[in-house]
Amino acid sequence: MAEYAVTFVLDKLTTLLAENVILIKDVKKEVESVRDELERMTAFLRVADAAEDSDPELKVWVKQVRDVAYEIEDIIDEFMLHLHYTNGGCSGFLRKLIFSVRNLKNHWEIASEIRSIKSRMTDIALGHRRYQYSFNVPNQGSDLPSHGGGGSSRGGSSSRGGSNHSDRRGDALLLEEGELVGIENPKKQLVTYIVEGELRLKVVAVVGMGGLGKTTLVKKVFDDDLVKKHFHNYAWITVSQSFNVEELLKDTIHQLFDQMKLPVPEAMSTMNSNRLKATVKDFLRHKRYLLVFDDVWDIHSWEAIKHVLPKEDQGSCVIVTTRFMDVASSCSVENDGYIYPLNPLSEEESWILLCQKAFQGNLCPKHLTDICESILRRCGGLPLAIVAIGGVLSTKKESNIDDWKKLNYGISSEFDGNNQLECMSKILLLSFNDLPYYLKPCYMYLSNYPEDHMIEHNTLVRQWIAEGFVKLKEGRAVEEVAQGYLNELVNRSLLRPVKTNDDGSVKISCIHDFYREIILSKSRDQNFVTTTTERNMVWPKRVRRLSVHGALENSEVKRYGARLCSLLSFSVSDPHTISSILKLLKSSKMLKVLDLTGLPLEKFPEIILELFNLRYLSLRNTWVKRLPGSIMKLEKLEMLDLKGTHITELPVGILKLQHLRQLLVYHHVLGSYIPYDYVHGFKALRGIGRLKSLHKLCFIEASPGSNLLEEIATLTELKRISITKLRTVDCELLCSVIENLGKLCSLGLRVVEGDVLDLQYLTSAPPFLQRLYLGGRLANFPHWIQSLRSLVKVYFRWSRLSDDPLQYLQDLPNLVHIEFLEAYVGQKLCFKAGKFQKLKLLGLDQLKALRSVIIEEDATPLLEKLVIQRCNLLESVPVGIERLSSLKVLEFFDMPDEFISPLSPEKSGDEYWKVANIPEVHHSYWRNGCWEVYPLDGTLANEIFGNIGAPIVTTQEQRNWL
Repeated sequence: MAEYAVTFVLDKLTTLLAENVILIKDVKKEVESVRDELERMTAFLRVADAAEDSDPELKVWVKQVRDVAYEIEDIIDEFMLHLHYTNGGCSGFLRKLIFSVRNLKNHWEIASEIRSIKSRMTDIALGHRRYQYSFNVPNQGSDLPSHGGGGSSRGGSSSRGGSNHSDRRGDALLLEEGELVGIENPKKQLVTYIVEGELRLKVVAVVGMGGLGKTTLVKKVFDDDLVKKHFHNYAWITVSQSFNVEELLKDTIHQLFDQMKLPVPEAMSTMNSNRLKATVKDFLRHKRYLLVFDDVWDIHSWEAIKHVLPKEDQGSCVIVTTRFMDVASSCSVENDGYIYPLNPLSEEESWILLCQKAFQGNLCPKHLTDICESILRRCGGLPLAIVAIGGVLSTKKESNIDDWKKLNYGISSEFDGNNQLECMSKILLLSFNDLPYYLKPCYMYLSNYPEDHMIEHNTLVRQWIAEGFVKLKEGRAVEEVAQGYLNELVNRSLLRPVKTNDDGSVKISCIHDFYREIILSKSRDQNFVTTTTERNMVWPKRVRRLSVHGALENSEVKRYGARLCSLLSFSVSDPHTISSILKLLKSSKMLKVLDLTGLPLEKFPEIILELFNLRYLSLRNTWVKRLPGSIMKLEKLEMLDLKGTHITELPVGILKLQHLRQLLVYHHVLGSYIPYDYVHGFKALRGIGRLKSLHKLCFIEASPGSNLLEEIATLTELKRISITKLRTVDCELLCSVIENLGKLCSLGLRVVEGDVLDLQYLTSAPPFLQRLYLGGRLANFPHWIQSLRSLVKVYFRWSRLSDDPLQYLQDLPNLVHIEFLEAYVGQKLCFKAGKFQKLKLLGLDQLKALRSVIIEEDATPLLEKLVIQRCNLLESVPVGIERLSSLKVLEFFDMPDEFISPLSPEKSGDEYWKVANIPEVHHSYWRNGCWEVYPLDGTLANEIFGNIGAPIVTTQEQRNWL
């Protein structure tokens, strides 16, 4: 993290020196001197950042560097803030005079502060040179690693402090089978795969987060009697983070030759890597071998290994364990291999393992059951965590329930004082230390979020960007780079996907509790994020980011706002806490990110207008009804999220926000089913075309007589736009506007009820369009849709098409999701043989004349979810549904009893066989203001919604809720 802090402030210093900020000569010289010294430290910091946890003195030095970097950042921000204020407020000669005096004063102040920083850096530099010598790290000046947005690069790793990890990995290899839980099925699957089937070389990649038991599982496979008999030669090679390819090859040679009781080649000690590889390859040629490469950390390691493997049809196999999905993919792709993602233990398996470790296999005492269940939830099915916690619990007296409660509520505090938990922490910490410097602050930023919080990736990306964590890369938008960062965290198993978008990208994820504990600890140590989870908390000396979870005391707020750069709130409803937050904002002039989502605010807090530095502002799901005209003061604002508020008009002042990239202003109408006017946006604002930086604009209402469409045509950076209240007379111009928006990925259009959405004028649609939402009657199917090779999702609502729309959609190569709501007036829908090869989600709602759905052979082979609702004339489930082997969920909403009865096994339904193999089949009815959900056996499953106004907006959202 120190490397990131230094790199971040170097960027600021470079900007300060390069831009048109007039600095007096002495100040400029001091700034340049500080910049040069920081650049000299960066190469060493790459090693020091990862090694500081194992060296207390080094940790102090790294903290000193980080603190200096933060102070320099604060000085620059304050200086720029003073320049902002001295630039306004007066005019003419008086303004120039006041500006000159204030500006000179600012220069004197910054010069004095920089000289003080320089003096401290002189002392720090002495420590730098001492540690640089002991670590043997070359001084490389400003030769910084490039920023990246994904890929296989690994950074921040160190060979120091790795022995503990190796020791624990060795412990995993010594476990007896009887000590293991949940290993039987995975072991059986892997053994079957590697000893049966084709004779080609097989490569198996076992992938998962640290602590899941990858090494333990593969070792049991490796030692299995059937496996030993099947292979002629075998070797187990531990790779780990820091490995030497020559030493790895020598280890392999020793194992292979010793197994055959052959002497190793005499010249092996002097062989280079090429000769060593040739030796291994020659030995393995024409043999059936099993090699395990345990703990492979990057693609480059695999590239160094794979060339020793003879690709012969001998039935040989290679097993790789790794934490990284890109490594697993690289290992398996060339050999058409097998990726085995190792999953956490189930609740039942977790409980068995905990009892095995905590109570020596005996039952958990009843008075401790609730506490143990709570502790187990924190473990999240991670065997390493369960074993470590179980070992700690085994030392507690069962009669002393207070000790058990303390452990439950204070697991994080136990990390530093308990050997077993410390060992677990070190293993998990390896993944954090291995992160490139630019990903460390991004990952630590997750400590803002409460435990078990579902993290929305769009929101997280916007916050990262506003904080300045994401750096521009040539030819890529900053959002794309940030998405690459997210993908890399998911790839490294540091974020667990919970929900994906239709294009396969992750939409929502969460972080394992124990990884969260690690970054919480890091955040506390480095004053990166301060979290208020309880009253009377002990505040650190410096608060840079504040996350309010529930309560914030009045007495503390004024002291900690001066250096604050982000403030996020979660589940805040207490009026005193809201008052404290608003008071805190008065002293938080440096704030970049402000997220007040869900606060019961009725008025826009005027204090926000004083936050000159603000980049990100979310008032999502508040009760705010209007924005002040003086919103123009927030001239650096890039993201404005007003989703779920009651705002329907925007002030003219918003047109001054030239950096605005995302403008979200809309709220949904709640109800059991989606009404025609299901979403309310904001009225068209004359001059909206001035916001040239806009990437997202949702939802804007087309007012009669306005020149909205002409202005939208000038917003050529738009990637997502939704326009409502269009009229038929607008359609010809609308089509020409859409043709001009070449970067568009998502398009939503809806005409006023009763008008026709005529899109026949469109001849060339945006080539990268992925999501298309059309609302209102269509005279004909828009034939240009057939050319959208990137289209992933399409919604047709109230279209009332007379032709079967499937014939126009069936050849789209990437179409994953289709929703029809009152979109078709015909009696039959037919999915032709071999068509819709990527379709996974299908929703059919209120197709009033529909009588039959036919799915021909080999059509929709990947369909996973099918929802049918209010299709009252439909005679039966789709013909051919029994062939859909991928179908996991089948849901019916408000379908007639005569449709449901033949599917019920209790009523001897003659069509039950068609759906018998589908894991989840439900039918639901909206009754008395709530959804009643029934499985096929007819019993009431549960009440999902308890009051009128259930927040169901689309068919997809109904599936999410249910």
